[in-house]
Amino acid sequence: MASSSRTQVISLYRMLLRESKKFPSYNYRTYALRRVKDGFRENRNVDNPKMLDHLLNQARESLAVMKRQVSVGQMYSTQKIIVEEK
Repeated sequence: MASSSRTQVISLYRMLLRESKKFPSYNYRTYALRRVKDGFRENRNVDNPKMLDHLLNQARESLAVMKRQVSVGQMYSTQKIIVEEK
């Protein structure tokens, strides 16, 4: 993997993690964090440049969807559940 691709992947991973931590609902937040981590862990050994580009584009689309979902989720108030810290 080229160094520019590596930095793009790491940057995108961090953006996805940050965005997933913004979900107001505990369940959505933990689900999003788990999906991001599992997705990147599953594809960490991809060497094919075409496949890497496809996965990066897919992750960018997921980031855009996540941003929209966070915005929608913040419009509505939710009660904290017992698992969450107060």
